[in-house]
Amino acid sequence: MHPDHIKQLILAGMTCDHLELDGDGRHFEALVVSAEFAGKNRVQRQQRVYQTLKDKLDSGELHALSFKTLTPEEWSVQRG
Repeated sequence: MHPDHIKQLILAGMTCDHLELDGDGRHFEALVVSAEFAGKNRVQRQQRVYQTLKDKLDSGELHALSFKTLTPEEWSVQRG
């Protein structure tokens, strides 16, 4: 899968303030910033992102995805 396709799937499934995705076609790494993550723990945030990619993960088309999930406020603090 191409990173742009994965980005489109995530953006179609949830509201993101910022999204970065990089990968080699099999393994991908993403930074997902969304207000939807407010009040959610790390696992709940990951489940939310996985929900947008469920069909591709279930079919095996998307094999490996690691990501960092932040609220806009957390992202602002990290960027300094």
